[in-house]
Amino acid sequence: MLEIKNLRARIAEDGTEIIRGLNLTVKAGEVAAIMGPNGSGKSTLSYILAGRDDYEVTEGDILYNGESILELDPAERAAKGIFLAFQYPVEIPGVATMQFLKVAMNEQRKARGEEELKTPDFIKLVKEAAAGLQIDMNMLKRPLNVGFSGGEKKRAEILQMKLLAPQLCVLDETDSGLDIDALKIVSDGVNALRSPDRAVIVITHYQRLLEYIVPDSVHVLYKGQVIKTGSKDLALDLEANGYAGIIEAAA
Repeated sequence: MLEIKNLRARIAEDGTEIIRGLNLTVKAGEVAAIMGPNGSGKSTLSYILAGRDDYEVTEGDILYNGESILELDPAERAAKGIFLAFQYPVEIPGVATMQFLKVAMNEQRKARGEEELKTPDFIKLVKEAAAGLQIDMNMLKRPLNVGFSGGEKKRAEILQMKLLAPQLCVLDETDSGLDIDALKIVSDGVNALRSPDRAVIVITHYQRLLEYIVPDSVHVLYKGQVIKTGSKDLALDLEANGYAGIIEAAA
């Protein structure tokens, strides 16, 4: 589903290279975890996949379902089924969460040539999805993420993902700031979306999240490159021994 070939990318504003020849393949049905020390380029990779214009790709390609997405803007990538759950979801004062969800869903449907959801059908879908994430409907009447706790913000992100049903889900440190109860709820929401037709990339520092969202593969990112790939046991090794040995072996 996703093939990243010799990708090199830099910060557009100052030219600092962050991604330095990265190669990665994620198949449909796979959950791939990306781990690595701070500053390795993990979040940068997620932004580049989503099409954020703060970064400039200077070499290589990103193929999604066999098609290069480098020339597509974020809205076009989203319409094709790419979703990014942010580490720090943005607050949008004045825009009710329900209003945001309805517009997002109908824009995606429009891009696929489908009819817009009628209000009763939309509300039914939201209620069903929200119940599974223990989200109170009153929370969805509030402005998007404004005054939300860390756990509420992350659950709102997973609610969006559940409703939009993307093919490629990229979770950028979704476990950041979550207590154990919120972590379990969010993880259950992600696991419910696992499908042979969907791929999930989980970016995290900690093996803790991977106890709940068990990956099929683990990739270690360091200085903008994947330096080691393994099974879920690689995450356990990193938790026990850190990155030093793997970095030294890759040098």
